[in-house]
Amino acid sequence: MSELASALADAGGAGAPAAATAHLRSLLLAALRHGRAELALKRSGYDAPVEVAIGHDGGRLLAATPAAAALRADPEQAAEREWLLVAAVVGALADLADLGPPADSRAIAVTAGELDGFLVVALPAGELDAELVPLAFDEHASGIDRLRATAHAVPGAVLADVALREPIGAGHPLRIAEAVARLDGCPADPRSVEDREELVYALLQPDGDGGRVAPHEDPDPARRVARRILQRLNGMGKWGGYHTDFAHLARGFAGNERQLAQSVGEALLADGLLAEKPSVGQRHVFLNPRRAADIHRMIETGAAPPGLKLP
Repeated sequence: MSELASALADAGGAGAPAAATAHLRSLLLAALRHGRAELALKRSGYDAPVEVAIGHDGGRLLAATPAAAALRADPEQAAEREWLLVAAVVGALADLADLGPPADSRAIAVTAGELDGFLVVALPAGELDAELVPLAFDEHASGIDRLRATAHAVPGAVLADVALREPIGAGHPLRIAEAVARLDGCPADPRSVEDREELVYALLQPDGDGGRVAPHEDPDPARRVARRILQRLNGMGKWGGYHTDFAHLARGFAGNERQLAQSVGEALLADGLLAEKPSVGQRHVFLNPRRAADIHRMIETGAAPPGLKLP
């Protein structure tokens, strides 16, 4: 039993008195620092599990994670296992909050903030059943490769006074994770995300194109396909933490455009706009964070990088 778990048990768990708040927060921060160090290793939490904490305060569930708080604004920088841990936390919060399927993008309610540099995520909820916290988290996190992690129910006061704001961008992975979880999926399981991609992508698409030629209206066939592929991957948060089977780049295309999409995908890989992640029996790709400016420029304006050679 960790120091945090032991102190929570002695103090009464999620019902611990206010007098225990400062001590519990200090132990939580120490646990998060340990988790941050573990997530940088090839195998995380094998000597002592990576810990997260979930509490209820002010009509919302809050979860403190070892991930960097900067993920709210810059998800491209999170390592894969770090992101999948956060995705599991969002999945657990969605299950505990029991919000039901989202009707539209406005129903996506996840917010995020900072606790001493660590990411805190939140969803609205009327109450918290403390006994379900470790079970809900384990259901989402147990399948993450090379990670052992656990969740504790803590008093809401331990996570109080965290300023929460919406994630930046309609396709932010936090929003993707909430949508997948509320559609009865597991946001830490790439296959579960892929299975719900059509529903999530349609749900989260922003309105309007700022008067520019939209990707699907681009008159050049290869450039149109390239912009639509990049737009879709960006809209689904495929920046590394989430990735997709190369064969799925042709989704949404019909007839001759399907073969063109495969050729365009190879060109995007060759130019480095896409990066490849080896997977068992499959080629998985994701948007290259180092080329984010080129990617967004091409989606928004159609301006292709000088080195891109489309078929």
